[in-house]
Amino acid sequence: MKQSTPILSVVLPAFNEAENIVPVTERLCATLESLNRPFEILWIDDGSTDNTTEVLDKLCSADQRVRALHFSRNFGHMAALCAGLEAARATGAVITMDADGQHPPELIPEMIALWDEGADIVQTLRDPATQEGMLKQQTSKGFYRVLSLLADIDLPAGAADFRLMDRQAVDALNALPERVRFVRGLVQWVGFDCEYIHFASEPRLNGETKYSYTKMISFALSGLSSFSVRPLRLSFLMALIVIGIAGCYSVFVLWAKYAGLALTPGWASILLVVMLLGGAQLFAIGIASEYLARTYMEQKQRPVYILKKPRKREKNVP
Repeated sequence: MKQSTPILSVVLPAFNEAENIVPVTERLCATLESLNRPFEILWIDDGSTDNTTEVLDKLCSADQRVRALHFSRNFGHMAALCAGLEAARATGAVITMDADGQHPPELIPEMIALWDEGADIVQTLRDPATQEGMLKQQTSKGFYRVLSLLADIDLPAGAADFRLMDRQAVDALNALPERVRFVRGLVQWVGFDCEYIHFASEPRLNGETKYSYTKMISFALSGLSSFSVRPLRLSFLMALIVIGIAGCYSVFVLWAKYAGLALTPGWASILLVVMLLGGAQLFAIGIASEYLARTYMEQKQRPVYILKKPRKREKNVP
């Protein structure tokens, strides 16, 4: 099929998803064709070791609306997602989703409708009841709770990598210079008008999840460290607590002395000195951490602000 300049791009990172590529592409094409807008489907082969490459090349040769990028090795989901956002040619909006069939393409028309109404980002939120396993549900809930407490962004629980982003928002995200990226957080950080849609996650079509608990922990740590320097500043709080305890203890010692209570000789003075020294050390570490936090934020080189320009509404193509 001949391809015109796409208004919509759909980006799908894939690692060893050979059995899922064709059915997911077919469902996507059926949904996107009903929208009457030029589109492209961009697959990112994240160094697959099965026959994903062959399946994608066959699809691309049969339909020019399907494109594929092949990594030289497995660089990870975030790298594949970023590569797709940078390579997407859509003039209107870019949609990202997983390749395992758990993100329903049939939800795209509703996302497009919200985009047409003015939303720059349409973020889907996974229904917790559809997540596999009680442990995954609880760890996911705990991660978003901790992130909301520590981070400087408001990331709703259940936020998935199934989202629509206006071209302007995609360009702003692509312009960020940092290499280690937590895309879910960066999408919120760049701003723009955002709407949310809840969805029920579907069962994986074929194969097993590539996200082990080790990768999930790494993912969580990346999110926390990318958007918060508050853990670095905990030493200040600890210093104040220790100094406060030392002050209360010194008052107690003075009261006990004048009240005639028996105290072990030398114990009070030693404990007081230890607490004061510990508080002083923590206070010094807190000062060093503050400078480290500023250096950390500066090296990210994120822009101080992002301008939003009025966008032209893409119209349906008959």
